[in-house]
Amino acid sequence: MAAAALLAAVALSGLAAWQNTYDLREEHVVIRTGGRALHAVLALPDHGRGPYGVVVFVHGDGPVDATHDTFYRPMWEAFAKAGYASLSWNKPGVGGSPGNWLHQSMADRAAETADAIAWARTRPDLDSHRIGLWGASQAGWVLPKVAATTPGIRFVITISPAVNWLRQGRYNTLAELADRNATPAERDAALGRREAGLAVLRRGGTYADYCAAVPTDGTMTADRYHFISRNWTSDATADLRAAADRGIPTLLVLAGHDRNVDAAETEAVYRRELPPRSLRVEHYAQADHGMADLEVVGSDTRALLTAVFAPRSLFTPGYLNSLRAFTERFNP
Repeated sequence: MAAAALLAAVALSGLAAWQNTYDLREEHVVIRTGGRALHAVLALPDHGRGPYGVVVFVHGDGPVDATHDTFYRPMWEAFAKAGYASLSWNKPGVGGSPGNWLHQSMADRAAETADAIAWARTRPDLDSHRIGLWGASQAGWVLPKVAATTPGIRFVITISPAVNWLRQGRYNTLAELADRNATPAERDAALGRREAGLAVLRRGGTYADYCAAVPTDGTMTADRYHFISRNWTSDATADLRAAADRGIPTLLVLAGHDRNVDAAETEAVYRRELPPRSLRVEHYAQADHGMADLEVVGSDTRALLTAVFAPRSLFTPGYLNSLRAFTERFNP
């Protein structure tokens, strides 16, 4: 019995190792931006010598490292199969990168991305004519800025992007209340707290002012309040309009079960601001905000087992193949 159990454990360990091995060559690199060095990963295809196209990754919210706790690797592999490298970095203050990501504005994040693109253009194994952007959620306020101001962007892939900070925040609040079947009184109280916080922001109040005005459970730290105070007026509409004249092919990917971003509003704004010839919209009915398959992540146990033994299956069916097919369009 003990021997059989040991053999089973060894077999499962081997399966996990195999499933978490990707057709990639990962190189740790350093990108200079704003007088500091960001620790980054350049994930190159495991075949050929290039020059490869490159997809520059722009994170969503949170203290994200270059691999997003390995979540990015299946996407890097999909791009590699299309002949593209992927470039991603630790946010400031994460994984040895100096600084504090909570001190950044969306303009700061766009400048950081532009510096990463400039770095990529110095590499002889990367094709400066095939540089694209991938970004999710909060990157919705970064990608259009980069597309509008950085020459030579070949394509943009945007996943569940936010458009307007205030409307997105209200949508998220209401969605979370609905998910837990909040009573009308709980809903009114939550919206009241939200309005009290916005009143502090509108008058340029301090963190202490916020704490005095809004009952808090400790989740709103001083750094977080500073981040919000720098970014709460963010709206991607003007940047989308500015980027539209460049006609950059854009893949907009939307989830059927997005509790963070109002997918219907996002689609309407993108269709209004970008020319139809340059915009492709894809819907994934059984996906959550991050394109994870709801049938998988709906169970903590199944999500854990899938992450260990079949990480590519965390994503909703068809999504990874779509990334590969879209980027292949821009090959010579």
